[in-house]
Amino acid sequence: MSKPVVLLAEQLSPATIEALGPDFDVRTVDGTDRPALFDALSEANAVLIRSATKMDEEALAHAPHLKVIARAGVGLDNVDIKAATTAGVMVVNAPTSNIISAAELTCGHIVSLARNIPAANASLASGEWKRSSFTGVELYEKTLGVVGLGRIGALVAARMQAFGMRLVAYDPYVTAARAQQLGVELLELDELVAQADFLTIHMPKTPETTGMIGEAELKAMKKSAYVVNVARGGLIDEDALAAALEAGEIAGAGIDVFTSEPPADTSLTGQARAVVTPHLGASTEEAQEKAGVSVAKSVKLALEGDLVPDAVNVAGGAIDPFVRPGIALVEKLGQVFSGIAHGALTSLEVDVRGELADYDVSVYKLAALKGILTSVVSEKVSYVNAPVLAEQRGIETRMTVERESPEFRNLTTLTGTLADGTVLSVAGTLAGTRMVQKLVGINGYELDAPLADHHLVIIYKDRPGIVAVYAEKFGDNGINIDGLQVARSENDEALSVVTVDKRVPDEVIDSIADVIDARIIRQIEIVED
Repeated sequence: MSKPVVLLAEQLSPATIEALGPDFDVRTVDGTDRPALFDALSEANAVLIRSATKMDEEALAHAPHLKVIARAGVGLDNVDIKAATTAGVMVVNAPTSNIISAAELTCGHIVSLARNIPAANASLASGEWKRSSFTGVELYEKTLGVVGLGRIGALVAARMQAFGMRLVAYDPYVTAARAQQLGVELLELDELVAQADFLTIHMPKTPETTGMIGEAELKAMKKSAYVVNVARGGLIDEDALAAALEAGEIAGAGIDVFTSEPPADTSLTGQARAVVTPHLGASTEEAQEKAGVSVAKSVKLALEGDLVPDAVNVAGGAIDPFVRPGIALVEKLGQVFSGIAHGALTSLEVDVRGELADYDVSVYKLAALKGILTSVVSEKVSYVNAPVLAEQRGIETRMTVERESPEFRNLTTLTGTLADGTVLSVAGTLAGTRMVQKLVGINGYELDAPLADHHLVIIYKDRPGIVAVYAEKFGDNGINIDGLQVARSENDEALSVVTVDKRVPDEVIDSIADVIDARIIRQIEIVED
């Protein structure tokens, strides 16, 4: 039998080829040459790429035998994951390959800012000797604020402890026990920005986190403070940052990532108070080699039909056709749960009832964790790595399966306990022959709401006319209500699930909360891979 064809579309380390071993027909092509790429893909079973090769729907159409796309790195911007999934092609990357390199670059930016190293080097290189112009500050006993205490944030915290820094962090999904283990004090974001001498951000880029360090946060910082972003472009509002640096509202910034790369303007790259680098977070020999070796091992597993730890678009193992439609439902229930949660999750129970009890539904636990963690962590969450990410955050997960289900043929309920002891639950089912995904319960309130992209969950004291009040607010702001469910509790509180056609601006949500005196109002945005 002929060997499976593995296509190297970009230059990879010799260690990558060695990791593949002798069982594959390894071929090379210039992935930026589209006609040559398309021709080579016609026989490929796997393709290994970095960032220059674009694996989109057009490329996939030329790859009838392709089983796996392996990105030797973290980002997947050059891979059309949806098209790959539709084509049945597994997508893998190397999510941990650059975490040490990114953490070390962050530390490098902090030290460079504290001691004016880049500016001093440029001055001396130009023939000047201006020691007094580059007086810096010690890191000892300064406060480092870490926004996002995931794997990279935790590595930065551990390394900067060696400098004798005081460590504080903001991460609503990290428990106090985990923070204590890391030697970090948890604070609210407004407290952190006010106390930090150095602030470094390590968050996933979502609609909620984009611009989360903006004008208000920068103005609240000390004039002697510095900010660092080696995570994702846009987490710090670039216009606000440039203005704050120009006005001397903060002392400086270290920036490795930008909203547009290369940056469209020089407001930051030409700023004397900024240390800037061209997205070097993963640019070390070690990170590049780790990435190549990691995806080579994943390619071997995928082509051998085994479980792939770093698959981003498929779950490992065989899934019964009767079970499969519920995976998307459970993942969405996880996103709803995450949307209504107000703090770190410590335990989760996935309860499956009805006809599904006759099947292996263990993938539902993975789907629930994936849904919950998707908007929480900076890493790409897969069905395989979700348990690892949950374990890192101290989340205990259980699953119960029961045949008895009096009201629904199948019912899945996620019940979670938060760090403050609050217990939350969401429940859903697939209804009818079309298997419509429905939200049928939140915290004991009974509902019948088809799941959509945008929902608001509102809890308020029930009284006549409330629905008309917030409906008018939506209308005034050009927001259509696609659906509405209202459920009442025994204590005369009501819960509304309002389905709308687009994201509701924060100021509209605040206005509705004020006018109806809502006890809780949460925006739920369902994100599909």
